[in-house]
Amino acid sequence: MNPELIADYANTCGEGPLWNPIDKKLYWVDIPNGQVYRYDPSNSKHELYFQAPTGIGGFTIQPDGSLLCFLYNAGLAVLENGNFRYLIDEMKEEQGRKFNDVIADPMGRVFAGTIENSSGKGRLYRLDLDGTFKPIIDGIGISNGMGFTADKKKMYYTDSNEYRIDIFDYDIETGDLSNRKTFVNTPEGGLPDGMTVDSNGNIWSARFGGYGVYKYSAAGILESKIDIPMRNTTSVIFGGVNYNEMYITSAGGEDKALNGEYAGALYRVDISDSDIIGVPEFFSKIAV
Repeated sequence: MNPELIADYANTCGEGPLWNPIDKKLYWVDIPNGQVYRYDPSNSKHELYFQAPTGIGGFTIQPDGSLLCFLYNAGLAVLENGNFRYLIDEMKEEQGRKFNDVIADPMGRVFAGTIENSSGKGRLYRLDLDGTFKPIIDGIGISNGMGFTADKKKMYYTDSNEYRIDIFDYDIETGDLSNRKTFVNTPEGGLPDGMTVDSNGNIWSARFGGYGVYKYSAAGILESKIDIPMRNTTSVIFGGVNYNEMYITSAGGEDKALNGEYAGALYRVDISDSDIIGVPEFFSKIAV
């Protein structure tokens, strides 16, 4: 599986790739610059879709195709047809901390984490369907990649600062997490970052500073690695009409001499001839 360079916008922190099954395009963000990009594999065109007024840590897709954006200062906004509407300017209890990675759950709730700053550690929140935030976990360094097992009974969670991916029991009816355990420790070569899960239950974890994406079995065994020719891979997601493509974002475009010639670029891996089958991500269904 050879990675193919798709678009090089020299992102400072390209992140959060997500396939939109409504318009059949791949979206991703450059977090600190508040830029939303998209790529159409049907004609190989890519573009800067929207310039937000603040950084975007992550986003989900609503059933109408709009993007629910989780922002710097722990704000929340909706991006629809180029229109950006704030729902929350800032969560005061977060004291200027930033949202980072997010994921919609099978019921349409959203788990969204913040990053520690000088005011203290970050948190993992659950955004419920009625638009209310509930704190779930305290003491987080860099809240990062999440995913669900195929039976929807467990959820994976990454705190990059701990060099660890954990696994929780997950209650689909309530959205509650419990019984936190270590899934894998990742002390070798960089920080575990964004992740996704394939239809066979394998975990794909991007490695910031690790030059690639690492594949773990459901038993937590490191099975393989996709090498990417630059330092900081940030996230990975499945996409394409048949979910037979893997998209990988990267960071470090502000210093290509250090991070690699194509640092900050978007990559694609064709998995159509492999035994890997991607699965769709869930829509968020937040009342906005």
